[in-house]
Amino acid sequence: MTGEDGIRISLNVNGVAVRRRVQPRQHLADFLREDLSLTGTHLGCEHGVCGACSVVVDGLVVRGCLMLALQADGRRVQTIEGLTADGTLRVLQEAFLERNAGQCSFCSAGMLLTANELLASNPNPTRAAIRSFLSGNLCRCTGYQAIIDAVALAAERLRAAA
Repeated sequence: MTGEDGIRISLNVNGVAVRRRVQPRQHLADFLREDLSLTGTHLGCEHGVCGACSVVVDGLVVRGCLMLALQADGRRVQTIEGLTADGTLRVLQEAFLERNAGQCSFCSAGMLLTANELLASNPNPTRAAIRSFLSGNLCRCTGYQAIIDAVALAAERLRAAA
């Protein structure tokens, strides 16, 4: 349904059914931040390059600044706020803190979601594999070494706990 008030969409965000009206050109990241107050999704470059706007849609990490809210209609969206209870993400968060991998933390949500996706598909990544998988996420503070260290530490801890 289209009208002055926008187009109605229904989606699941962090396990909660959401029904809202959105404007046709509203990006998913803006919808999450502005309409749902889920501010863990950051807007950086708004061109899909930096990864700060990363969210999980139907199990895959996507750039929220490149996806329209309309495209999320009928889909399952998870933000960093919705994944904090996940065991892997908790281990990653602890490793990020220990290795000082989130200095300003602007990129952290995107880094954590992407690292979480990596560890779900590859529980024993090499440092080169971690670096490659995270290469689409930019960080201006850490120089990446601390982030690579944190993901490697989390992978080691997850393997030991399995």
